[in-house]
Amino acid sequence: MKLWCCLCFTQPEEQEEDRDLMNEDDIFANDSAAVVSAVSDDLDVNHDQFSMAETFPLRSLRSDGESSSAAACPDAADESRDLSHKRAKFYADFEERHFSTLNTGKCGSSNECGDYEYIKGSLRPNGETCYDTFALMGAGEESGFDSGIVKDGEGDDNDVSKVEDVEVRMDLTDDLLHMVFSFLDHPNLCKAARVCKQWRGASAHEDFWKSLNFEDRNISVEQFEDMCRRYPNATSMSISGPSIYLLVMKAISSLRNLEVLTLGRGQIADTFFHALADCSMLRKLNINDSTLGNGIQEITINHERLCHLQLTKCRVMRIAVRCPQLETMSLKRSNMAQVVLNCPLLQELDIGSCHKLPDAAIRAAATSCPQLVSLDMSNCSCVSDETLREIALSCANLSFLDASYCSNISLESVRLQMLTVLKLHSCEGITSASMAAIAHSYMLEVLELDNCGLLTSVSLDLPRLRTIRLVHCRKFADLNLRTMMLSSILVSNCPALHRINITSNSLQKLALQKQDSLTTLALQCQSLQEVDLSECESLTNSICEVFSDGGGCPMLKSLVLDNCESLTSVRFTNTSLVSLSLGGCRAITSLELTCPNLEKVILDGCDHLERASFCPAGLRSLNLGICPKLNILSIEAMFMVSLELKGCGVLSEASLNCPLLTSLDASFCSQLTDECLSATTASCPLIESLILMSCPSIGLDGLCSLRWLPNLTLLDLSYTFLVNLQPVFESCLQLKVLKLQACKYLTDTSLEPLYKGGALPVLQELDLSYGTLCQSAIEELLSCCTHLTRVSLNGCSNMHDLNWGCSRGHVAELPGLNVVSIASSQENVHELSEQPTRLLQNLNCVGCPNIRKVFIPSTAHCSRLLFLNLSLSANLKEVDVACLNLSWLNLSNCSSLEVLKLECPRLTSLFLQSCNINEEAVEAAISKCTMMETLDVRFCPKISSMSMGRLRAACSSLKRIFSSLSTS
Repeated sequence: MKLWCCLCFTQPEEQEEDRDLMNEDDIFANDSAAVVSAVSDDLDVNHDQFSMAETFPLRSLRSDGESSSAAACPDAADESRDLSHKRAKFYADFEERHFSTLNTGKCGSSNECGDYEYIKGSLRPNGETCYDTFALMGAGEESGFDSGIVKDGEGDDNDVSKVEDVEVRMDLTDDLLHMVFSFLDHPNLCKAARVCKQWRGASAHEDFWKSLNFEDRNISVEQFEDMCRRYPNATSMSISGPSIYLLVMKAISSLRNLEVLTLGRGQIADTFFHALADCSMLRKLNINDSTLGNGIQEITINHERLCHLQLTKCRVMRIAVRCPQLETMSLKRSNMAQVVLNCPLLQELDIGSCHKLPDAAIRAAATSCPQLVSLDMSNCSCVSDETLREIALSCANLSFLDASYCSNISLESVRLQMLTVLKLHSCEGITSASMAAIAHSYMLEVLELDNCGLLTSVSLDLPRLRTIRLVHCRKFADLNLRTMMLSSILVSNCPALHRINITSNSLQKLALQKQDSLTTLALQCQSLQEVDLSECESLTNSICEVFSDGGGCPMLKSLVLDNCESLTSVRFTNTSLVSLSLGGCRAITSLELTCPNLEKVILDGCDHLERASFCPAGLRSLNLGICPKLNILSIEAMFMVSLELKGCGVLSEASLNCPLLTSLDASFCSQLTDECLSATTASCPLIESLILMSCPSIGLDGLCSLRWLPNLTLLDLSYTFLVNLQPVFESCLQLKVLKLQACKYLTDTSLEPLYKGGALPVLQELDLSYGTLCQSAIEELLSCCTHLTRVSLNGCSNMHDLNWGCSRGHVAELPGLNVVSIASSQENVHELSEQPTRLLQNLNCVGCPNIRKVFIPSTAHCSRLLFLNLSLSANLKEVDVACLNLSWLNLSNCSSLEVLKLECPRLTSLFLQSCNINEEAVEAAISKCTMMETLDVRFCPKISSMSMGRLRAACSSLKRIFSSLSTS
């Protein structure tokens, strides 16, 4: 059932005078009522999920001209009547097109709809001042309400009479509206205020206007005073712009409950700071990008209860702060030459980028705050070690220090024992000698030393250190950390680093990428799980000891050593390792992994690997086809199911103990012997797919070992020198796919067990492409093996006419050399009907040079044939096919094709590209293919592009015809 609602108000009969306020042009959009409906259904709506900005696009119900009549207000008693009795009408199963009709023409101008744009989180009405919107909400309570400004009732009795029988009523109380509006921000409260008197009164409630934002507002002093009178209990205010001084002076004199004041982008005279003490409730003062005073005299901020002060990017000569309760202060990026602080409880001080503050002023300011916990003096280049020493003596509780870009400090004789965070980015004075001072900060947790160009070594024993950064330290060579709590380390672009020694019980991930000079790595990290040493080209084979059992990383799971080109012999014995990557390690010649839980190994680019051992390993699949020089292989993997050795051309010894192995691809393993194959089949009895393509060393003994594989379903012996396939016929009873491409040593009798002895009873796919079997052998094979579903005879030079007609009173079982007329006697017809149905679905005879004619009549019992590919058969002249279910026929590049007869009602695609057939033959052939969709006759010299109309007329189902631009 479709549900929508149209909110309109009806008055009792005794209030007929109020019907003057109604107008059918002011009917609400369904968006407004949808909000009320949703909240009424579920009063527990989540504040974060209730996005009124999306569902509450309310419009102004009056134009600007009508709004100007606000002065003519009715009696206060009339406007304050209780509106809670009004009902919201909901209509069910109402057609949307009727709803659209109701709204037609209701919002014809931007002024009427109240266009709004958001600016920095606030609302600015187009064509109105922000004051007008605020005043509209307050008018009902203080200045009276003119019904001409915002219409109360709406809707016409005629508009709703059509659906009066399905009307459902719901009380819209003030409490409900208050709950709904509590989810709205100020922009949407402004929109809601333009709906009706009740909504305006609800949205103007002071609970929603504790925070007043006048940033970038075009508002006069009189309007601002009016707003301050309306909301005298506001606790937060934001003001910015040229008139900031006049407005803020009115604010602090009117709003006695103000707790947070934010000012910006203007000039503030010193009288403001004198009057600031009168704003006794103020807790937080923020001034940004402003000029304080006249730029000459000292500015004094004196307040008994101020807790947070922020003067960011301000311009002032001297400033004095006397705030006994102040806890945090920021002067960041302010342009001042002197600062005096009398703030005994100050805990956080930020003077970052105060470039004009001299060292003495910084020292005096910081040392006057004995409770200081956090100090940011970054980019104060004049700070000296003497200042730091004074601060260390005066501020015993200092735990955070940012002295980045302070080029004059070296921390000589500085003792900051309670420090937990130390940031020293780009401090040119920091050297290895500075580590002695840092070592005294035994509480230190975070240390950042980026771009310290003179730092050569770091040796620290800090029990609480958790994070350390060393980035772009061009002379840094030696890192020695002993910290049980270390959990994060970033070392990057330190070209001279050659030695790392880390002891930690918490470090879980270590990334040291592109450390070209790193040669020595010592780790005692009990929790370390991930290590990335990519492109550390100087690492030697000794790294294997670090990551083997007993090397100090008992929990290691992932190790990346990509492009570590100095590794030559890798040997890991690790019981926890799960993933190992050695991609691009071209110098490795020997790999020995004793990792029972190893599940993934990457060896891409290990071009010189000669010996590999995975004993034991938890691998489930392994690809060694990218190791062309692999000679000796040993694998003991109890869970491995797939192994690919494709391309290991020199592999001669392979010992595989993989009892669950189901797929083995040994293509192009030219040195693989019968002994190796026999050992593999004996130890891996579950193999189902075995690919031995281009394995010329496999002989009769190797085939005899297939008896150990009772589940073998796919066997590829292509490009081998096999002569006798008898072991395959005798032992592979479950074989479904047999590939014998280019097995040129098979004789004409090699496949006799298939069509005479009934061997391989479940065989479905047979590939004899590029073989040397004679025509009669192929005929016999296809005649008797009616259970085959896919046959490939590509490139068979002994293949001649494909004739599936009748011969000597019987249906020729498959291709014959001569076409003999079909006997017409009733006895022969009965014999034809008794022939078995072939299961063949796909027949490929691509590139058979001697095939001249293809004849597949309906009596050939090929009802399941779907795909027939005869492309590139250059001597093929005649094709006569009658197959009920054939859907795809490819005769492309059959340049001699002249005759084409098709009785294939389900044929959808026919390809005749580069054929010498004329358009009349094609037209006649496709006329009986009533389901054809695609026809390709490109580069057919006897078919012009002008004949496409005839072809479409011959086959109305054609959707696509591909033809060349030639008109010949």
